Amino acid sequence: MGRRRSLTLRRRLYHAGASALVWLSALLCCALLLFLVCYICIRGFPGISWAFLTGTESILQGTAGILPGIVNTLYVMVLSLAIALPLGVGAAIYLTEYARNRRLVHLVEFATEILAGIPSIIYALAGMILFCTVLRLQKTLLAGSLTLAIMTLPTIIRATQESLKTVPRSYREGALGLGSGQWRMIRTVVLPSAVDGITAGCILAAGRVVGESAVLMYTAGLSMVMQDFSTIEGLMKASGSTLTVALYVYAKERADFAAAFAVAAVLLALAVLLNFAAGAASKKLQKK
Repeated sequence: MGRRRSLTLRRRLYHAGASALVWLSALLCCALLLFLVCYICIRGFPGISWAFLTGTESILQGTAGILPGIVNTLYVMVLSLAIALPLGVGAAIYLTEYARNRRLVHLVEFATEILAGIPSIIYALAGMILFCTVLRLQKTLLAGSLTLAIMTLPTIIRATQESLKTVPRSYREGALGLGSGQWRMIRTVVLPSAVDGITAGCILAAGRVVGESAVLMYTAGLSMVMQDFSTIEGLMKASGSTLTVALYVYAKERADFAAAFAVAAVLLALAVLLNFAAGAASKKLQKK
């Protein structure tokens, strides 16, 4: 009887210690996030103004503006995700639902895991050699977008695969038993059930695109001048810096930390907007 009580007491102590460690870890993560957000907001928001958001930089006039960086960031994000999302989601659907050669599936999964862990500077060098030199795109936003699409593709594939695997097998069997074809079953049953995981993968990819600097420094250039996107030639040959590259230029090259923190605050706001937009899109897709 005493032994049972000692075991029960030991289990309670173990459970209490494990719960305390879990809560402590969660509180530390929340405190770190809160500290970073508050510090960036306190240092950055005083430097944000309408002229700063809608103006362009001029060294001669001594003005700072990030409108070219905002436009370039949106251009790179939309183009790279437009390339990577269909390829990544389509590859994940094929590997999960259609592929019968398990060796091929394991080989592709292993390759995507390796590619997802490669440092971005290696992608930068590969993109500079392939797109800027071999394909003669020079340092343009198009070359940077193509490089970022390749870099984010493994993340999208793995996130979509894991999300598709969480859909119960009974859902597929029920749809097929009612006479649905395989593609109709995937389109109407599997994908809506996995939309949360797919959306999470898209958010991770978009966040990596928005926050990337090394790749764009090597493939897109450091120009902070407004480019002309009104023509096809302008879209193909535009060169410039995104917000993260502008942040690097202000902080490292010019030691203008007020402008750098203002850019960081804009990036933080953009990340929050991306998460809200992705959540709204996920809910709308689930309703459909």
